[in-house]
Amino acid sequence: MLGKKSIISGLSIITLILWLVSIWWGWMPNTYDVKMKTAETAQINNNKIVSGYTTVSTLIDVTDWLINKPGGFIANDMMPPGILMDNMPAFEYGVLEQSRDLALAMRLNFSRSQSQSTGDKDLEIAQSKLNISHKSWQLPSAENEYGDAIKALKSYRARLVSEDNSDAQFYTRADNLGAWLREVEKRLGSISQELSASVGYDRFDTALSGDPTAKQSTARSAELEVKTSWWKIDDIFYESRGSTWAILHFLKAVEIDFADVLEKKNAQASLKQIIRDLESTQDTVWSPMILNGSGFGLLANHSLVMANYVSRANAALIDLRSLLEQG
Repeated sequence: MLGKKSIISGLSIITLILWLVSIWWGWMPNTYDVKMKTAETAQINNNKIVSGYTTVSTLIDVTDWLINKPGGFIANDMMPPGILMDNMPAFEYGVLEQSRDLALAMRLNFSRSQSQSTGDKDLEIAQSKLNISHKSWQLPSAENEYGDAIKALKSYRARLVSEDNSDAQFYTRADNLGAWLREVEKRLGSISQELSASVGYDRFDTALSGDPTAKQSTARSAELEVKTSWWKIDDIFYESRGSTWAILHFLKAVEIDFADVLEKKNAQASLKQIIRDLESTQDTVWSPMILNGSGFGLLANHSLVMANYVSRANAALIDLRSLLEQG
């Protein structure tokens, strides 16, 4: 029989290995040069870069990272170390939400010339496949469904560049871009609020402000206490970091595909500033844990720092969308 020391040593070695693997799997992705990556993809596939090619390729790259990074897709893991990890699954969910939003915008706006036009079949498949629960591990598993979404997106991209097939289109119009930016505004606004709630604060209920005839389903208190549970601080931080990582790359792609629209509206500088603010959300976190100090306390509050960058980007995004809507 194995001795007690041997069992303890074996368990210690297994624990150490799982810990090292979790560090490897939990390594956060760096930002990358969207323009260069798209050019490499086009060269490999012998494609020319047409309108929408960069945005579609970036969505493919971001989604592909979700399922093919070290450890694969972790959020639905049922075995250690994946089931014991929380930071990377939270990051993955943030990326996934933004990918879903962009896929929906491509299906409803970017690929359609007007409201009465028909939708693209590949984009319908991609958008529906991305919406399977990220916790699904049985048949169909999340990884397989997201993989099918990537295949559909690649099919759409191939049809975009085909000179023999004109039914796949990507329309770079100001109204199309504005529709997606409106959804990004909501996402960034929600992210900022959730991050700010790390220290807790009281706020007045302004849900019906500005419309005296507006109603809501059930009554709420005039003042609300908003505070994130201590156990959820790091999850919200990394989910926000994942969301901003994805949005950052999607905006870089939009900067290329919608270059003519942005130039006409003289909005290039506005978008560049938004991108710069979002790049700051991806700075290295040197602390081994996400600190939750009070606003002016002795310890830092990483959530408030992130909320600052997100709020600045969101304010600039609102201005950008208003600029696009002007004649």
